[in-house]
Amino acid sequence: MLFLYIISAFLFAFLLFMLVGFLFFTGPNKRRDTSYFSGKMYAHRGLHDKEVPENSLQAFRLAKENGYGVELDVQMTRDGKLVVFHDGTLDRMCKIDGKLKDYTYEELSKFRLINKNGVTTEELIPLFSDVLETLEGVDIICEIKPDNGFKNYELCQKTYDMLMTHKGRFCVESFSPFLMGWFKNNHPEIIRGQLSENFVKSKGFSIANFCMSELWVNAVSRPDFVAYNHYHKTLGWKLVRKLYKPLYVAWTAKGKEEQEAAKAQYDAVIFEKEGPEMPI
Repeated sequence: MLFLYIISAFLFAFLLFMLVGFLFFTGPNKRRDTSYFSGKMYAHRGLHDKEVPENSLQAFRLAKENGYGVELDVQMTRDGKLVVFHDGTLDRMCKIDGKLKDYTYEELSKFRLINKNGVTTEELIPLFSDVLETLEGVDIICEIKPDNGFKNYELCQKTYDMLMTHKGRFCVESFSPFLMGWFKNNHPEIIRGQLSENFVKSKGFSIANFCMSELWVNAVSRPDFVAYNHYHKTLGWKLVRKLYKPLYVAWTAKGKEEQEAAKAQYDAVIFEKEGPEMPI
């Protein structure tokens, strides 16, 4: 009988811990005006396709010309320049060995971007400043990549300084709650988002993957919105949305069918076009 009491007490304590932990750790920021997101479509890495490479000035020009917002990726070169590039390594997009952060911008400027057909184009890895100039007046979701470090606050400061020159609306997001925590502590006026997905499903169980998947990392970032892989839904995803009702942004819907499904469940959608058709 004593054993059953001990087991029951343990289970009760565990469930209480999970409940309190969920309520404390997953809470987003106090509700702010993010209404301009509502119904918005953001071109993932610009409006790229088989011919036009992602995160290129051409992809950003096309997104602007077609009236879409833009999601893009920022990271830093070895000499401290901000560039727009997704991967931490250069092999997929430039057929070059090594990590982007180990090259200077002058070295990177010798490389060319590859499109989805595997063809080397004339497009360069663009400076963030040139991208912002191209996207004047366009709404931007700026993802700060953790490839320079999950706590690289120099990258945060430089990104903030550059974004303040943008003539248009913008927000920031990252998979790193620490980078978003820097914005919370230093520039809380900037709308910020926590990127996530079901990491337990995609990468296996660990405490870090669990906390990311169930949005417990919100305790660090206290985001204004959650950007979640639209293929995934966890218990945390459902409860945070039900209890706190923050803005939810879907990534990345490819083609019209996925875009329709994402628009029905999310407040805004980061998309990629599929085939010759334009997004809806």
